[in-house]
Amino acid sequence: MGSLTLANIRFLSNKTEVIVKRSEKKDFVKNLKEDLDQSSSVIVTEYSGLSVSESESLRKEMRSQGAKFKVTKNRLTKLAIAETQFKDISNLFKGPTAIAYSDDPIAPAKVAVTFEKKYENFKILGGGYNGEKIDKEKINFLASLPSLDELRGKIIGLISAPAQKIASIAIEPGAQLARLLSSKSSNSQESN
Repeated sequence: MGSLTLANIRFLSNKTEVIVKRSEKKDFVKNLKEDLDQSSSVIVTEYSGLSVSESESLRKEMRSQGAKFKVTKNRLTKLAIAETQFKDISNLFKGPTAIAYSDDPIAPAKVAVTFEKKYENFKILGGGYNGEKIDKEKINFLASLPSLDELRGKIIGLISAPAQKIASIAIEPGAQLARLLSSKSSNSQESN
């Protein structure tokens, strides 16, 4: 967003307002649109009342799961999603909203649902999944599914298990033969 200087801060009586340049707004909309084009799910949340440490904890958890979490200006977000598969969720952007999104359809839902259970000031409003508007019930369902990383781990386990079995079966006749020869050799030594 650029550096914060006295030139782009306006002081109003007891309130400070940051003035964002038009070019920065265009860049924000362009970058958010590109991010959303690469995403398979978006979760829209209301975040008002979260402390700074709670917000940072949420961002950190999202990042660790491969998702992004952004507090956005509703008008700019609506502009960004207008030309994406998520255009149908634009009516969710009212009040203080933030979005969680990722190319992994499960990660943002999983973190958001877990976080909503922990903090009463964090609420899931709805979202989008592969171009379809989804409600909280479908988000809860997505959160109950294994993530892409969990699925990859299971698939690798399934693939490697037969290979390990084949290797042990292939080795076993040789091991049996070695045990037989060893037993014959010890029996013949005991006979002598």
